Amino acid sequence: MNNQKLDNFHFNHHVFSVTSLTDEDIEDKTYWLQKNPRDRLIALEYLRQIMYSYDPNTTRLQRVFEIAQLPSR
Repeated sequence: MNNQKLDNFHFNHHVFSVTSLTDEDIEDKTYWLQKNPRDRLIALEYLRQIMYSYDPNTTRLQRVFEIAQLPSR
């Protein structure tokens, strides 16, 4: 997935609103149904990165190198 799109998202930790979940469900569902599947996946990936403090640019698989001695012939 293209991480350049994720750079456009900003999360404001100081702004929250409390509303009824039944009212918001209809508005949220309508909003997300208007988005194409790619935009939904980008938003989902962004939420996953926030939830698990995951940064794909810095998190890498650990590489292990081992030098094996071949038997003499």
